[in-house]
Amino acid sequence: MNRTRERVVRLSDGAETLVEQWGERGPLLVGVHGLGASRRGWARIGEHFAGRYRVVAYDQRGHGDSAHVRDLRFARTVRDAVEVAAAFGEPVRALLGHSWGGAIAVGAGREAPVERVAVFDPMLFGAENVWRDSVMVQYRNLLAPPAEERERAIRAENAALPEVEIEAKLHAGRRITLEAIAALGEDNAIDAGGWNFRHLLRDYPKPLLIAVAGLKRSVFLAEDRAYAAEAGGPNVCVEVFEGASHSLQRDAFERVMPVVEAFLEG
Repeated sequence: MNRTRERVVRLSDGAETLVEQWGERGPLLVGVHGLGASRRGWARIGEHFAGRYRVVAYDQRGHGDSAHVRDLRFARTVRDAVEVAAAFGEPVRALLGHSWGGAIAVGAGREAPVERVAVFDPMLFGAENVWRDSVMVQYRNLLAPPAEERERAIRAENAALPEVEIEAKLHAGRRITLEAIAALGEDNAIDAGGWNFRHLLRDYPKPLLIAVAGLKRSVFLAEDRAYAAEAGGPNVCVEVFEGASHSLQRDAFERVMPVVEAFLEG
């Protein structure tokens, strides 16, 4: 693994997060992971770009080595992304984000002095009661078995993936708690309709690549796609990868990365 260094970044409310870097030279990319993941979810992309870009990623609140940190309100987590991007004191070529982290990257990209934003299947809308009826059920089932049994299941279910992806999933799974998943839903009133950030796409002020799965496996809904086309403006590009899953940067890596690379090069 080409991981080069880790550092702690102190956020404006006093919380801290651990930031990890892959690559030693080239423009800076900042990754924002999704629900139930951790900073290590960007390791494969970091290794892929090593020598051309430096990829840095941090643990979102309630996740990874920041599992004890709370306040998962959208505005606070957007502020975290802005502050991590600013912590390096140099220009950032792009914010990268996936799912929940994709929505945060879209929001932070409007504020942070970054050149462009690339997101994978961003979750810009949450239907009423989706947290109670779907997300919480999924994570209760996932976290119910003992840790060793969960890790065996992660390895078995992801055996077709490279070891770097499996290790990322194991790292995230060792730290995530049901309380953190519940807090994200509660802090943002998702079951009451409080998660709707499509409006962040309107007249987007810088180049934005939205890479998404086909509709049947995507959380970037038909309504999101229509809104992006109607209101996003000339900077917004939606690329669909049929047959890929919600985690298309993982299971469609060879198809997705050339598109991302071309976007990063402008």
